[in-house]
Amino acid sequence: MISEVFLVLAGHPSSLFPSDHTIHPSFTPLLHPGEQQCLESLGKIACNYRRIKTSCKLLSTSSSSRYICALCAAINHILKDEYESLVINTEAKILRRDSNLVGSRSFVPLSSIRALFSEWDAPMIALVALLEEIDSEKEWRPGPLIDLLLERSRTGVHRIAHIFHFLCQAVERVWRTQLIVFVVHGTLSPRDPLVSESFVLLEGSTPSCVSEQSCDSIVYVGRAIATVKAAKWQKQLPAGLAQEHAIALEGVFPDDRTNFERVIAQIRTNVSEWLWVNILTMQAVEDAVDSLANYFLLRNGEFGLSLIREIERLKVSRLTVRSGATSMIREQDLNLAILRASLGTTAQQDPALSRLRFVLPSGPLLPLLPLSATSNLRQGTSFSASAVHPAALDMSLFNSHLLGTPLTLDYSVDWPLDLFIHQSDLTSYATLFSYISALRKTHTSIHSCWTSLSNSQRARRRWTGLGEGGTADDLETRSSLLRCGWGVVRDMGWFLDTLLGYVMIDVVDVEYLKLKRELGQGSSAPTGSVRSIPPSRSNISNVATSHLDFTTLRQIHASYLDRLLTGCLLTNPEVTSTLSHIFDICERFVAQVERWGGDILPALLFEGSMRDGVEDVGVLVRERHGIVADVNETLRELLNSFYEQLSKTTFQQPFSSTDASKSIHMNATMANHTMFNISRVGKVVDRDRIDVRRHVERLLLRLDFNGGFTKFRWKQASSVGQDILAQGGVN
Repeated sequence: MISEVFLVLAGHPSSLFPSDHTIHPSFTPLLHPGEQQCLESLGKIACNYRRIKTSCKLLSTSSSSRYICALCAAINHILKDEYESLVINTEAKILRRDSNLVGSRSFVPLSSIRALFSEWDAPMIALVALLEEIDSEKEWRPGPLIDLLLERSRTGVHRIAHIFHFLCQAVERVWRTQLIVFVVHGTLSPRDPLVSESFVLLEGSTPSCVSEQSCDSIVYVGRAIATVKAAKWQKQLPAGLAQEHAIALEGVFPDDRTNFERVIAQIRTNVSEWLWVNILTMQAVEDAVDSLANYFLLRNGEFGLSLIREIERLKVSRLTVRSGATSMIREQDLNLAILRASLGTTAQQDPALSRLRFVLPSGPLLPLLPLSATSNLRQGTSFSASAVHPAALDMSLFNSHLLGTPLTLDYSVDWPLDLFIHQSDLTSYATLFSYISALRKTHTSIHSCWTSLSNSQRARRRWTGLGEGGTADDLETRSSLLRCGWGVVRDMGWFLDTLLGYVMIDVVDVEYLKLKRELGQGSSAPTGSVRSIPPSRSNISNVATSHLDFTTLRQIHASYLDRLLTGCLLTNPEVTSTLSHIFDICERFVAQVERWGGDILPALLFEGSMRDGVEDVGVLVRERHGIVADVNETLRELLNSFYEQLSKTTFQQPFSSTDASKSIHMNATMANHTMFNISRVGKVVDRDRIDVRRHVERLLLRLDFNGGFTKFRWKQASSVGQDILAQGGVN
């Protein structure tokens, strides 16, 4: 019987177990209950072993996935080296009459054999469950398969954890080979590729243990090498460097996340610097920086103003069209507005203009009229005055100011320029464009409102002389309404003038010139001079070094964007929210004045009869006075809130550190480089921190130049006849 038991354990059929692991009924009376239990336990192990071997054979022959074949081969390897060896070694010990197994050199207890094979109870069950789950799916991509094996290896049973970790590494070796083919050689595998022909990671091609930054680096490096090979440039990636990358990848597994990310980041750094020296030129970088500054930061002022006017003209023209289909605003209409805005400006002959395009995330839409000042007037004040968690706000508060719906300006980046400008950089530029264009549009609207009020006042003076007209009863009310309206427009214009001057001069121009100096073409360098760029693969990323390698270039640009976002106050949620509400109340007030015909005061004939004693005389004036006073009160609360928040943030984290937006710009390459030179980079970060704080301090000085916030207090216009001059601190 013992030899029959070992045949069963080795996977052979036997009359002891006619089906699965149940003993034949004719043998049951001959066995002790304990012996029967031992035999059934051993039969269950043997049954699971046969099922595993059969499933592996079927999966290997029927599946075209090399990952499944590798998994089945690894399972067979474990069974052969550990389980089958245990069967053979145990049988050999019995034949040698080993005293640990053979009692009195003639009797073999079944309990001893059962004890030896008990360690395979749980592993066999786990392997059967694994193969059943794999067989239930028609196709397995490497990512989900590795995730499944990693998940099942996280168990307290040591043998199961060991087996599944071995299986996971077997599948990872195949995946790693595919990765080396793409990352090192730039070749797309015809079978089970990781990326598509357009260099996009296929769904399920990477396990979840591979971070998003590593995935981006994999595509970046593979596409760069494949493109260089396809273009058949004279210079190709050195064979020694490719061999070094292959050896580095063969030494790590993707589940070892820290080391794997370090190797991928180092490969990206090496390839980037080689491309910077041999493929991407300084001239292309400088042209891109200039174009992005001109159009996204509105340094080309005449084009920016022309674009705002064209979009306003587009909205008006669509509102006057009766047909529903032709009244929609589409992306092609906005892109045509870009071309029209460039006519007669310095952007007309700029080839970079063809790279600009607007994107409507919500699709085509009907143009909307701006809301009036009477709708949800108090909503902004209550929201801005409350504490806002940073995660509650995103960077898209201003992208609907220009059109009334979310609108994004995009910039097409071709290879090899995309080696320098990533999608995260374009997102930051789009955020800055939304903010600056919203500020510029609101500023232009307030100036137009001021012009309209001035023209109306001059026309009124032709008929009313020095007064404002009207009956004796409402003369004082009309005068107070007019001056309160002028005061509101004056305060709005003053604040927007100050903020726009700060953003465009103290932040955009200063940081842009600083970037140009760091690139070697600043105002201190002669025109056309270019800093020498020797090849470098150093891990030191210091902007003060004498050479400018690719890593340093990326860090310089990332720091430049970070300082722009921080200097423009976009990294502080409370300040950003308050600014959004200030822009909103200004736009609503301008829209309300437009609905009133471009004047604060109603025409005399609109108030009814000029006779004394008529009840409706002055009703319209009092109604408008209430609206203007409410706008005035809301604006002053928002301005006070903005100044207080800005004063506090100079001593808080958002303006004392650049970490707020590092996640947007700094990729894994930059992070790994700064680890090697933390002391030198720390000095650069401290210097940037001081520069950004000085930007904010300049804005505070501009706002409080005449002591309007520190010496005087904005008073609420609680009474209808309160003097606007007294509100401004003038007695």
